[in-house]
Amino acid sequence: MEAILSQLGQFVIHLISSMGYFGVFLAMAIESACIPLPSEIILPFTGYMVYLDHFQFWPATIAATAGNLFGGLVAYYVGFWGGRPFIKRYGHYIFIKERELAWTDRLFNRHGEVTVLLGRILPVVRTFISLPAGIARMNPVKMAVYTVIGAFPWCMFLIIVGEKLGENWNTLKPLFHRLDLIVGILIVFGLGYWFMHRNNSRR
Repeated sequence: MEAILSQLGQFVIHLISSMGYFGVFLAMAIESACIPLPSEIILPFTGYMVYLDHFQFWPATIAATAGNLFGGLVAYYVGFWGGRPFIKRYGHYIFIKERELAWTDRLFNRHGEVTVLLGRILPVVRTFISLPAGIARMNPVKMAVYTVIGAFPWCMFLIIVGEKLGENWNTLKPLFHRLDLIVGILIVFGLGYWFMHRNNSRR
């Protein structure tokens, strides 16, 4: 896994270094279209480019958010037009198995469309959350709005971190993975508490 992440990191660095803002857009589009290209590498390196004055902060943040939206829409329409049969046949190519699909179905059935918003800050989930939204035929405008609302602060935060770290932009990569897990656990417990409280109120 470490070797794979290293190769992905080299790919991200080459893409952004050679293509500029469009490289940021493209890398985030790939990450958001169910292909596990980690934003924990893309965005801090983008922040490092801001630190070097190769990029400006706001154009870089907008490019990253727009890429997230574009990739999310691609995944959304794959789910919308292809549906479950497409995922069952080709999902293993993008690391989505029937188990993950069944889990996302339950997630949408229980919690509704807000899962798209929350999914943008959840580890792993943010990479493919737009796909089940398409399968569920969520309103595409609402899906796009939720994606931007969730993706923008995530992109901005990691770009700022990369900018502040400068030459050491990559030193916190292991920490980001741990923070992903912590954030995911906290959100799951928070959602569980909120829904239990809501159900008790209804009773």
